[in-house]
Amino acid sequence: MNATWRVIALVLALLLGSGARAGRPCEPEPPTLAEVQQGLALALRTDAALQASGASVVLLARAGQDLSAYRLRWSHMGWAYRQNDASGQTVWRVVHKLNHCGSDRAQVFRQGLAEFFLDRPWRYEAALVVPAPELQARLLPLLQDDERLLRWHEPRYNMLAYPWSTRYQQSNQWALETLAGAMDDGASDRPRAQAWLQLRGYTPTVLYLGPLTRLGARATRANIAFDDHPNDKRFSDRIETTTVDSAFDWLQRTRLGDAVQVLH
Repeated sequence: MNATWRVIALVLALLLGSGARAGRPCEPEPPTLAEVQQGLALALRTDAALQASGASVVLLARAGQDLSAYRLRWSHMGWAYRQNDASGQTVWRVVHKLNHCGSDRAQVFRQGLAEFFLDRPWRYEAALVVPAPELQARLLPLLQDDERLLRWHEPRYNMLAYPWSTRYQQSNQWALETLAGAMDDGASDRPRAQAWLQLRGYTPTVLYLGPLTRLGARATRANIAFDDHPNDKRFSDRIETTTVDSAFDWLQRTRLGDAVQVLH
C-alpha cells in the first residue's frame, strides 16, 4: 500500500465508528471545507499521539466552546479506546455523551476520531490523559459493551447538572460516573457511582452565576436547569458542575491518570 492509500485508509478509519449509537448532533448548516480539513488534521494528529501512547484507553477532550470566562480550557470529554477493525488495522473509537440539538435530552454515541473533531470546536486542539493501567484494563471491556455503557446514563440532559444529583446528567458527568462503575463493581448505578467519586475526593468546578444570568439561561435554553442544585448553593450564586478541567486535576491528584497531553 503506497503512502496516499495509507492516508486514505486512515481517514476512513477515523471517520467510521462501529457499533450501535453512532451519529452526530444537529447542525444548522454543514461544515465548511476549511472546518473539515482542520477537523481531519486534528484527528490525524490525535491518532498519531494515541498510537504512540501505548495505551488501550484514554480520556480525550476537545475545546468545543469558549469557556475562558470561567477559567476553563476544555468543554467536553469522552473515552477513546483501541481496537482492531475487520482488516486487522488498529483504530480508535470514542464513546461519549451528546446533547440533542440544544434540547433537554442526550444520548451515548460511538464515533471515529474524525467525527469527534468535526463538531465545529472553538479551538482545534485536543487534550488527553492516559489512565493508570488498572483503570484501562477495567474500562476497555466496558467501553465495548453497549448494554453496560448505558447503566450510568440518564437521558435527561442539563449542561450545568449538579454532580451529586441524579435528576439530570451532562456529558462529562457521564464519563466520570462510568469510570466509577468500571473501578468498583459495587458502583452499579448512578447514586453508588457518585458516592464512589465523593469518597475518592473528586471536586467539581464552582461557577459563580448571578440570578439574572441563571434566569436568562433557564428561560432561553432547554438544556440548562438549576432545580437539581441545593438551594443554599444556588441562591448564593455557586453552581457546581462536572468539567473536563476538574476531571483532569482529580485524575492526576489521585494518580489514576498521567499528566495532560495537549495537541495543537
